[in-house]
Amino acid sequence: MTKTVEIHPEVLKELEYIVALHKEHSAPNPMATVEDLVSFVLASVADGSRRPGAWERQLLTMMGLVADCAEHEQYRSSYGMPEDK
Repeated sequence: MTKTVEIHPEVLKELEYIVALHKEHSAPNPMATVEDLVSFVLASVADGSRRPGAWERQLLTMMGLVADCAEHEQYRSSYGMPEDK
């Protein structure tokens, strides 16, 4: 599935700068394009949502994106709404 995401021009400039630094100096997980970078970040957010013990969950917690309920504290092996919902 393809979705279009609007990025504020100033934010886009910073993301482009990150990619330029990766290309010039490398990184532990270098990104070749802004699209790659955004896809990686969004996948990390999704992983943090379904895996409470993962390092990615720290991102969601710090950004205030973990719902205040026991359901969001349950590990899920797959993405999306649990089948029992």
